[in-house]
Parts: sequence; structure tokens; C-alpha cells
Amino acid sequence: MSRKGNCWDNAVAESFFKTIKYECLNRYSFESYNKLYKSIEEYIKWYNTERLHSFLDYRTPLEMEKILTKNKYKMVA
Repeated sequence: MSRKGNCWDNAVAESFFKTIKYECLNRYSFESYNKLYKSIEEYIKWYNTERLHSFLDYRTPLEMEKILTKNKYKMVA
């Protein structure tokens, strides 16, 4: 995240925090920090490997990263 007053990369982080609060954290109450931590860890894993994103043409972030990495190395060779 950038300094106060510079919003260039804050939008991505703020969007993710909004999403995790809405889809995961606000739905449950946690008995301990360990359960909260495990829930966040599971959510992030699910978010990156299974959740489809309309902005990515209904692909997961992991699928898109593989596509972009493959295309990057094609352009270099």
C-alpha cells in the first residue's frame, strides 16, 4: 500500500480486504486467534485457486498467473 494521499496501489488491497470481510470474516465469530488465522488462510487459498473472477474472464488468479507467465516466456524466446 502506498503513502497517504497516493492511491495507485491501494485500490487492489482495499478491494481484497472488502471482499474477505464480506465473504468470510463478517459471517462468523471466532473463538480464538488460531481459528481466525486458519479461516483467513483457508479463504486466501480458496480465493486464489477456486474462486472465479469476472475481471479475469471467469478464471482463478492462479490460472491467470499461469497464462501470463507462459505468455511472458513465449515473448522472451
